[in-house]
Amino acid sequence: MLTHPDRRVRRMLAESWTIDPELRARLLDGPASDAFAVGRGPNPYRMAVPPLPDWAYERLLTHERDMVRYETLNAAGVPDHVLVPLAGHPDPMFRQAACRRVWHALPDDVRTSLLHDTDQAVRRVASLWVMHEDEERTTELVETLADAWQLGEVVERGRLGRAVAERLLAEGKRLPWLARNPTLPADLAARLAHHEDPAVRLAVAARPELSEEERAAIDWEVGPEDRLDTLRWVWDARTDPVVLRRCATSAHPWLRRSAAVCRELPEDCVELLAGDEDFAVRLLLAERHPKAPAELLLDLYLDDTHRAVSMLVIKPQFPAAGLAARFGEAADPRARALAVGDPEATPELLERLSRDAAAEVRAKAAQDVRLPVGRVVELLADPDVGWAAAGNPVLPVAEMMALLDRGGAPV
Repeated sequence: MLTHPDRRVRRMLAESWTIDPELRARLLDGPASDAFAVGRGPNPYRMAVPPLPDWAYERLLTHERDMVRYETLNAAGVPDHVLVPLAGHPDPMFRQAACRRVWHALPDDVRTSLLHDTDQAVRRVASLWVMHEDEERTTELVETLADAWQLGEVVERGRLGRAVAERLLAEGKRLPWLARNPTLPADLAARLAHHEDPAVRLAVAARPELSEEERAAIDWEVGPEDRLDTLRWVWDARTDPVVLRRCATSAHPWLRRSAAVCRELPEDCVELLAGDEDFAVRLLLAERHPKAPAELLLDLYLDDTHRAVSMLVIKPQFPAAGLAARFGEAADPRARALAVGDPEATPELLERLSRDAAAEVRAKAAQDVRLPVGRVVELLADPDVGWAAAGNPVLPVAEMMALLDRGGAPV
């Protein structure tokens, strides 16, 4: 793959999170076009990205192409010790990256320097880190960003002086974000409790200072399919069990959803939210909490009205033992497919499921290393699941070669 003539094959190597980073870095000795893929690296949303060797970062960050340098600066897995020195780099793009990625690791004097940087974009990125405790910085950002997309973040998270808060209220700018800001004076927030925009009323009802009775007095609504970002004040208090319990027991689903994403949620609250009436609360808990009950993950997976839960099967607490007995004869093909994942599934069951009427069940069986090799080879001819059989590690090398020959792959 490292020397393959097809650029797409080399790109797959560059984007692999299981290959030794030293090997990925060797692509830099090949065609210049590969540097972009190496700099970008693997997808960070699938698992943690291991860093490249330092010499590779040195080459990437001094590459002649701007896009290679840009992708490297923004790639996942770049270690702090590579990014921290960039805070003093002559190129403002590098200083911005240091601000954005490793602010926590910068010395105080370097932070101060960045807050007063000659480049406005660098100052802005640095100010975003301190605005939650600095009224002056918040006011400056409100003025300089005007109608920029980042204004919402500033209005929601920055520490608001009364003058700028009253001005934003009078101008009607970013009111849902303004209403979510805990530093908005309570009397100003109260003016928005009956605003004509339901998004504004909803934000007011989710403020931290309100009692449950005060929340109930506001006309708000959250639908089961409504997507809501985690409330910042809940996330900031995620290590406080008192706040998390208050949110987990609130009648407001936005507070419960925000508590559900916190790994620090007390175990009694985990049990409580696992049975919540709001689907989004249960899903967020299953996705984010390491102690989400196994049966919750299974129930969500089998809820065929929400296909977004398919990734739950890779969670370490997803139940596997006993699935063959429970679902080997199930009417739902998604449940029958789960039976394949049971470590105690018999060869007879796997053979039968490999001939199931549903392609998704056959595909699951076709990928299982316990399936007899002969049956794996037979499934190569199945137009719906041949791809799954081709990926089974027990497939003989001769069959792999024959597949590549039929596909016209270069020798």
